[in-house]
Amino acid sequence: MEIITLREEYIKLGQALKAAGLVDSGVEAKYAVEEGKVKVNGQTALQRGKKLFAEDMVEFRGQTIKIEARKAD
Repeated sequence: MEIITLREEYIKLGQALKAAGLVDSGVEAKYAVEEGKVKVNGQTALQRGKKLFAEDMVEFRGQTIKIEARKAD
């Protein structure tokens, strides 16, 4: 499981796929989402710009990404 720690309030789905190394480009992320290959919290996601918040889970190509909140300083 890949874990992405938020720097802001949210991260967009396409950015999360790239940050986790599951796609090489925004274009690849766009096609994966448009083709219905990506799930967010168990539901097929159709928007590459979908905002992901802490505790969201993304599934793609048999991999899981967990979105976590940044720890307080």
